[in-house]
Amino acid sequence: MTRPLPPAIFAIGKNYADHAAEMGSAPPEKPTVFMKNPACVISNGQDIVIPPICLEPHPQVDYEGELAVILGQDTRDVAEADALTCISSYAVANDVTARWWQKQGSGGQWIRGKSFDTFCPLSDPVDAAHVSDPQNLTIKTQVNGCCVQEDSTSNMIFSVATLISQLSTGLTLLKGTILLTGTPAGVGHAKSPPTYLQDGDVVEIEIDQIGTLRNQVRLD
Repeated sequence: MTRPLPPAIFAIGKNYADHAAEMGSAPPEKPTVFMKNPACVISNGQDIVIPPICLEPHPQVDYEGELAVILGQDTRDVAEADALTCISSYAVANDVTARWWQKQGSGGQWIRGKSFDTFCPLSDPVDAAHVSDPQNLTIKTQVNGCCVQEDSTSNMIFSVATLISQLSTGLTLLKGTILLTGTPAGVGHAKSPPTYLQDGDVVEIEIDQIGTLRNQVRLD
């Protein structure tokens, strides 16, 4: 059964200081917010498909292991102290990114580079009641069995509660909205030389208490 598409996907950039540094940026003073097309969501086990447009002018598709938050109610102007009560479930996410389209191809806007079809793999959701503390979870990303990212959500610059409270100020987050909370250091773009996803690669992302997301990469 195909999962229903979310009404919106909000995502946060540079929410771990080490990742901001590896991308050449200082830690942000306010959350860096962008969106992804809801149509780019796929499930655990489905392929990440790299379209030809993401091979030009050069290979560029990258992984970003993240904690995903799913809202269980319409949320507006919620206080930080109450923000976690608005969450229905958590999931493991991969904020797949075409770096040239993110940085050079779209006039300074990130959305297109983040929104190609299949560029938002999500695991099955886990009820929020089963996650004791969203700020005390280990995220681990492996590509072809090699660990490339490992960190704790305790190192987020802006906590889950802070993000929900700030995003909902003056803005209604509809029930079912997905929030991607940022990725730790270790992305392929930051390696020397940069290392991007290739046909046949397998990306596995594991988060404590939530589960594992596994997707193979293929060329379109």
